Amino acid sequence: MSFTASILRVVIASPSDISEARDAVERALHNWNDANSISKHIVLLPWRWETASVPLLGGHPQSQINEQGVDSADIVIALFGSRLGSPTPGSVSGTVEEIERSVATGKPVHLYFSTAPLPRDIDTAQLDGLREFRRQIRRQGLLGEFSNNAQLEHEVWKAIEFDIDKLDLTIHDPDSTSVHGVRFSAQPQEKRELKDYDKRGRARYTTRYWIEITNSGDKDATNVTFEALGENPSMMLIGDDEPTTIHAGQTR
Repeated sequence: MSFTASILRVVIASPSDISEARDAVERALHNWNDANSISKHIVLLPWRWETASVPLLGGHPQSQINEQGVDSADIVIALFGSRLGSPTPGSVSGTVEEIERSVATGKPVHLYFSTAPLPRDIDTAQLDGLREFRRQIRRQGLLGEFSNNAQLEHEVWKAIEFDIDKLDLTIHDPDSTSVHGVRFSAQPQEKRELKDYDKRGRARYTTRYWIEITNSGDKDATNVTFEALGENPSMMLIGDDEPTTIHAGQTR
């Protein structure tokens, strides 16, 4: 099924030591798409330099990553584990440069630090640099943490929902101006929500389902009633049985 949607490029930025966390962020974005893209007309496009960038000579690798992905991002999810990353000509590390460029251009940047146990072969110089960066960056906003990948996936969902609320992603329907009278459309909706955590700290989710009725015509629909049909209908009606009005352009 085809549908009109806004495409949001989400850059996943991090040093190389937390590849599983990078996978978790991408998985969260794909899961969000599965649950919400059709109903919200939004598609999240993960961008990772190791899979999406094009090999190209003629400049520092970080400048190529910036040009191909970071500078055209809509949202940036940045992660740190136990390393700060490799320095670039313009910053203390590639990930830090991506964060700084994105913040400077007004992009939403969500920064998370892992609280998982440190590896036994840790590079102490890298860890010291990371701690100094965290001390400095905390003056610029709120920082996030994650102890495992399941928690990180939940945090990414929260961040995406927050950003979508802030962004103006209204899609114009070219047919809407030609609709006269009352025109109903019914769209099933669903939303995954955090329920609780199990004994191992893994998130458990529940999914809410509902139906949205939209009057896309130019006249109010009056005396509208709803009825769940069938011997054992799975749809539950909430509210009284009195007729209602669905105004032109309104969704109920």
